[in-house]
Amino acid sequence: MVRRVRWADFITPSTLQLAPLLELLLEPIACPDQLSSLQLGLQEVLVNAVRHGNGNNPAKCLRVRRILTPRWVVFQVQDEGCGVAPEDRAVALPEQIDALSGRGLFLIHECFDDVRWSARGNRVQVAARRTAA
Repeated sequence: MVRRVRWADFITPSTLQLAPLLELLLEPIACPDQLSSLQLGLQEVLVNAVRHGNGNNPAKCLRVRRILTPRWVVFQVQDEGCGVAPEDRAVALPEQIDALSGRGLFLIHECFDDVRWSARGNRVQVAARRTAA
């Protein structure tokens, strides 16, 4: 028997009102420890898409896709922006401890097992190995 796995698609206005979307996206995650890590990482992905990708423009949209397999949970987040250049995808913390930005990509890489960017850089795919509850 072949199991077909399907993406769940979510399209939402580009705002920082992310709590309801995060709750919906993470609803299937049963393990509390994994849930908190995924929530932190996915929040960073979404905030970056809203702020940097769509320039805080609520007229633009975010497209989020989620797929659950027995071993992985995968999210794709796409904004309408120009994309992140490969040289700007660094995962290091900022040199200055009191810097106002620069921690998001580091946190994303800490929260997910795999992070991949589209060629254009306006879509990121993040994946985590599923853990038992």
